[in-house]
Amino acid sequence: MKQDILHTENFLKGLTTLTGLPYKKVQRYVKENNPFNILEHPHIMEPNEKQLEKIGLLNEFISSYNILKIYESNEKVVLNSSTLSGQYFLALLGGMKDKERFMVAFLDSGNSIIETKTMSEGSIGQTAVYPREILKYALACDCNAMILAHNHPGGSKSFSPEDKALTQRIVDIFHPLEIKVLDHIVVSGASYSSMAEKGILPHQCRGTANYEEIVLGPIPVEEKWNGVNHTHSR
Repeated sequence: MKQDILHTENFLKGLTTLTGLPYKKVQRYVKENNPFNILEHPHIMEPNEKQLEKIGLLNEFISSYNILKIYESNEKVVLNSSTLSGQYFLALLGGMKDKERFMVAFLDSGNSIIETKTMSEGSIGQTAVYPREILKYALACDCNAMILAHNHPGGSKSFSPEDKALTQRIVDIFHPLEIKVLDHIVVSGASYSSMAEKGILPHQCRGTANYEEIVLGPIPVEEKWNGVNHTHSR
């Protein structure tokens, strides 16, 4: 118990030093609330613009650190299963609860990451995705496959109708180009959900390529499902 108090105090001192938030205000908040909420929901502390910017930079640093830990044992990151893909994007998106971010990992023929790009970033409830931008980066890096990912700040692991429609639209664009969409990961807090695991990932075109803006909207009510690890096949 004493160790928990000590670590909490050290965390708060480091947080206030790095962000400029008033220590007493932070200390009052954590007496009845989870200290991680300050990073995940920074607006609860009513930060000024400079403090909010520093909190954002700290969150980006934590995400980068988590990814570097993944890279530590391997020169290349290989995403050849839903578990590895989920863990990878969990490290990037798990701490983001004040906005919705859509990312794409572009992969080579061995499912190694060529590049991971943030394609859009929106509000807590929605974000707009631009298929032409995804196409531009896919062709530029000459990828063979891709994995889509975004976070649900509201806490649900379920895929909304908009999530499913977006995935189908991306498949409609890239399937004729022989670029596979291997998975779509949704990150929610400290957990994730995979379309490949759930068996709902589209593999064939259902329409002609449509490059108009796609808006990911409201998040659905949580659905129960049985998760089974799925290997990304070529």
